[in-house]
Amino acid sequence: MSTANRTRLVALGFLGGFATGLVLWSREQHARKRDLFSARPMRRYAALSYLRGQRTPETARLLEDYIRWERRADFKRRARRLLDRVERQLA
Repeated sequence: MSTANRTRLVALGFLGGFATGLVLWSREQHARKRDLFSARPMRRYAALSYLRGQRTPETARLLEDYIRWERRADFKRRARRLLDRVERQLA
């Protein structure tokens, strides 16, 4: 196999893996939008990522509840920043 063919195969493998990862992450976010109060941190993170695109009054109320419930400081900070953005947009 020539070096050019090997380089193309490696590039295609990388791009294919990257595209697959993006699709799976997107599916995970949509599937886990209801997992904001899950015991699993990765599910909560995915739910917060999903809510980033949902700037509605319902999202603001949900984030307020979540901030009171969440114990992890890093997730709480992320939710607070997201809530601030949602409130600014709704104002």
